[in-house]
Amino acid sequence: MDSSSPGLWADNLHLMPSTPKTPAICPSLMSADAMRMGEQLDDLLAAGARVFHVDVMDGYFVPNLMLGTETARGIAGRVQGDGGLVDVHLMVNRPGNAIRWFAPHADMISVHVEADPHPHQLLTEIRAAGCLAGLAINPGTPLESVTPLVDRIDYVNCMGVNPGFSGQSFIPETIDRLAALRDLLPDRVLLQVDGGVGAGNAGATRAAGADLIVSASAIFGAPDPVASYRDLVERIQAA
Repeated sequence: MDSSSPGLWADNLHLMPSTPKTPAICPSLMSADAMRMGEQLDDLLAAGARVFHVDVMDGYFVPNLMLGTETARGIAGRVQGDGGLVDVHLMVNRPGNAIRWFAPHADMISVHVEADPHPHQLLTEIRAAGCLAGLAINPGTPLESVTPLVDRIDYVNCMGVNPGFSGQSFIPETIDRLAALRDLLPDRVLLQVDGGVGAGNAGATRAAGADLIVSASAIFGAPDPVASYRDLVERIQAA
């Protein structure tokens, strides 16, 4: 379907959710154990996690394939039933159709400013579908690319790695980018950081202004994901 006609599919999908409580650690399911994802999800919900990050990759915008609509559909009932939010991060070229596919199950959807020449349209479609609209920016993208779109976004996802794979090292300059974005953005726009975040830098990202701190391998790669999640929460609360 042509993404230029959101009214054909987006009307009355669901009401836009309230913004999440912050600061928050957002477990990224790209590193979850596929055979135990439901169990791990329930454990993290019981530990207090309320924003779960779903990474979607198409093998073109990023050199990897990852998670689809069935993952978002499968977790939506559990997460939303406990008052949580499903945060879908579209790392795909021309994500107009993907918005349509994921919006019925998502509460938040972010698209990359680098992925489409019409970001205004995409952000409008996300909101029309009843989701919070996010704009993701890669490490090499000038921060000023956010400025013309600020009235249409609810959060900015500042990438701490070049997107595509879990377990990468955090790019140190991300801290300065977060601080600069926090100064650039109005208070109502939340600031998310995604990629390479763990115990050694979670507090620093929060101190630089991040509201939503996404973590994948630092949580699910740990012997005890719940203990790792709780440790990260303590670190951002102390920052």
